[in-house]
This record gives sequence, C-alpha cells and structure tokens, in this order.
Amino acid sequence: MHERKEHLDTLAVGLLVACCLFWGFQQILIKTTVGEVPPLWQAAIRFAGATVLLFAWCVARGVKLFERDGTLPAGLLAGALFAGEFTCIYLGLRDTAASRLTVFLYTSPFVVAVLLPRVVPSERLRPVQWVGLVIAFAAVALAFSEGFMGHATPRQLRGDALALGAGVLWGLTTLVIRGSSLSSASAEKTLFYQVAVTAVVAPLLSLALREPWSLDYSSHAWISIGLQTAIGAFASYLAWMWMLRHYPATQLSSFTFLTPLFALLFGVALLGEHLTPELVVALAAVAAGIVLVNRKKPRVV
Repeated sequence: MHERKEHLDTLAVGLLVACCLFWGFQQILIKTTVGEVPPLWQAAIRFAGATVLLFAWCVARGVKLFERDGTLPAGLLAGALFAGEFTCIYLGLRDTAASRLTVFLYTSPFVVAVLLPRVVPSERLRPVQWVGLVIAFAAVALAFSEGFMGHATPRQLRGDALALGAGVLWGLTTLVIRGSSLSSASAEKTLFYQVAVTAVVAPLLSLALREPWSLDYSSHAWISIGLQTAIGAFASYLAWMWMLRHYPATQLSSFTFLTPLFALLFGVALLGEHLTPELVVALAAVAAGIVLVNRKKPRVV
C-alpha cells in the first residue's frame, strides 16, 4: 500500500505550483491556437498524443495497464467525466467569454469539498479551511469581474451553464479517483483511462460538430499542441494523479485557484494585456486562502 499523507509537504507544493503555472500558460497556448485549429479537433490531437506518450512511458517503466484489478468500471467512469469536462469547456467557449467561463469552472474545489468527505471522512474541511476556500474563489471572481459587466444574453447563459457543468464534472472526476478502487491504482493507469477515453470521444464530437480536420498547420500551432500534449496532458496530469494518490484531494484542489490568475499574468507578460489592481489583490487573496485551507489542525496538548 502507498503512504497517504495528511498534509501537503514541500514536494507537493512545488509540484502544484509548477502544474498551475503551466496550466495557466496552457490557457494562453489554447487562446492563440484555437483560431487556427478547431477546439475539439485540437483536443483530439492532444489527447491521442498523450495516450501514445503515456503508453510508451508505461512500457518503458514496466507499468501494467491492462491487468484485471477491478478498476475498469471506475476508470471508464472517470474517463467519461474527464471527457465531458473538456467538451463542456470547449463548447462553452463558443457561447461565453473566457473570463466568465473561468469563474464558473473553478467551482470545482467546492464540489470536492462538499462531496468527498461523504466518501472519505478524512477529507472533511474545518471551518477555517472553508473560509480559505471561499476567499480564494472570491479572489478569482474579483480578478475576472470585468467579464461580468453588462447584461448576459441567453447565449452567454448557456455558455455559463456549460462552464458550471465542466466545474462539476471536474470535481466529480476527483471524487471518483479518490473514492473508488482507482485510489489504489497507479497514477499511470488512472490517467490512461482518462486520456484514452477522451482520445476516442473528442474526434467523434468534432465530427458531429463538423469541424474541419487538417494536419497542415503553422509551426506555432504545432509547438502549442506539442506543449499541451507532452507537458499538459501527459507530464502535469500524471503528476496530478500521483498527488491525488498521496495527498488530501481537498487541499490539492485549493491550489488550482492559482491557475486562472497565472493565466492572467502570462497574458500581461506575453500578450501585452493590462495589469489591473484587481489581479494584484486577487493573487494575494488566493495565496491567503490557500494558506488557510492547508493550515494544520492545532495539536491538543
């Protein structure tokens, strides 16, 4: 049995910050590529490539992917939820602004915090940790507040609903991984279920939406897709699956609030977007919220 820790250590915090940094940068990659490569076709290429990379990794390291260990039902469910999440994100971006979608997507940690303790009691948050979670979410909402100015159209509301659905599906995926037989499966096998199912679902949905398929893209597009595949869908998600096996999922989820703020910072640095006072305040507030969520329970003397 693998050792499960009650709190995040230096290794976990370092991995989380690195993952959130890249996931924030990945939003810039998708934003600058989606005009050339249709979104679901882009996802299909990305997750097919990640499936191949993960399979090669497992062969090289002797990780067994196809042995019978009782994880198939939970694995297929996690894969379906994962594929549904990305479908909602891509379809939601057609109807609503990325700023609005981001706020609704990051309701995911609340789904984890509310539902996971019903399956795994040790994941229950204390009141001070709930305060931290609310502070972090409010900070993200503040950073993206300009996207909520004005009257929402029916199309925007549909996109918002898809974004909220993506957040719920993300939380449910974490719940299945942490609360089922997948909790004892290898990180590689847990991720393989998700990327492989998405690699099958994404091209079918792309065809259904009549997206144009091509492989004749610019070098920028292929570098973007390559980074999304090798670092995003393979390396960073594999690290995330490993952490879900060893650390509390509720505490891990709180760190994901950094991702959209890192995306805004990359937008300032790389795309020349304006650095707003709201972003500076939001970064500080998210950091404070994360500290509260990961605060250790006082010892009783």
